[in-house]
Amino acid sequence: MTVKLTLTCDEGLRWYRSSPQAERGFCQHCGASLFWRMDGEGRTSIGSGTLNLPTGMATAKHIFVADKSDYYQIEPGPEQLP
Repeated sequence: MTVKLTLTCDEGLRWYRSSPQAERGFCQHCGASLFWRMDGEGRTSIGSGTLNLPTGMATAKHIFVADKSDYYQIEPGPEQLP
């Protein structure tokens, strides 16, 4: 899903370079992770946990499942990528 993002206030929003190719946006007051963006992609991903309910969203795929811990259960249905 692609949606145009418009911030009405960015006070407290800080960006952190989390890897050589990406950075994360977070709240400087509470530390909540809000956004993620990959260099050169021209888009910003929004943490789904930041959205008001109902979101109308569903899981499309699970990534890095080969590295999941033994306590984590993945529901059947969505694609699973190693």
